Amino acid sequence: MGTIVFKMTAKQISTLQKDLASYATATNNPYASFSAKVDGTSVIAYTSGKVTFQGAKPEVLASRFGYQAEPKQSPEGQNLALIGSDEVGNGSYFGGLAVVASLVTPADHALLKSLGVDDSKNLNDSKIRQLAPLLEEKIPHKALLLSPQKYNEVVGDGKAHNAVSVKVALHNQAIFLLLQAGAKPDKIVIDAFTSEKNYQKYLKKERNRFDNPITLEEKAEGNYLAVAVSSIIARNLFLENLDKLSQEVGYTLPSGAGTKSDQVAAKLLQAYGDQALQATAKYHFANTKKAYQRLK
Repeated sequence: MGTIVFKMTAKQISTLQKDLASYATATNNPYASFSAKVDGTSVIAYTSGKVTFQGAKPEVLASRFGYQAEPKQSPEGQNLALIGSDEVGNGSYFGGLAVVASLVTPADHALLKSLGVDDSKNLNDSKIRQLAPLLEEKIPHKALLLSPQKYNEVVGDGKAHNAVSVKVALHNQAIFLLLQAGAKPDKIVIDAFTSEKNYQKYLKKERNRFDNPITLEEKAEGNYLAVAVSSIIARNLFLENLDKLSQEVGYTLPSGAGTKSDQVAAKLLQAYGDQALQATAKYHFANTKKAYQRLK
């Protein structure tokens, strides 16, 4: 679900109220002058002049009333040889942590565009599984997977890593290996998961280092094809690991860290005991405690 907020003139708000009168809804918000719901998009006009559009595609409705999105740089138009790195699995209780670094040059752009490469968060798992093998074959990359068992050995109180430093270590190692294999990028971009200060703090602890500067950028998978490629390959690696773990324990392990994960974790505890979570999940997540509470 997306949200767009922008300021409108009194005349624009008046036009909005007239055009959406038949979609008007009641509101108890004392600061709202008008509210409506159109095809799944909620609209609220405030007395301050700000208007919010919230829904699956809020920009479609907002554009009717003067909203203009900031122009987005086309990732395939960047004339750079670029290493992009991304991770998948960090927010999922079950499954490992996958990190991939990929080298994409301008010569790859046409192919990637023809394959429909995009931010993997916008692709369903079926499309991810279809694209990843093609990308693995065509694009130079290094992929690392930290299994749940190994993750639990190194991440946690009193252990070598916390949830951030372990990602720094994996991103650094994947990029290092790609550079060692002969990659010569003009730029290196990591999809930001922490601040530059934090990244550099944890990087000092790493043995394998390189001189190339790195850029940490939020939502980089939507701005750079190299990061998008890494995101897709990493997602597939994570899904394959989740499939393998599911087969081993005889339960379908869900992605994510919601109630369903709590339920499955409780079943694993009942069937196999604590060691099952050590082997399939990121043990320090709150889901572990919730699973135990379900057994009381």
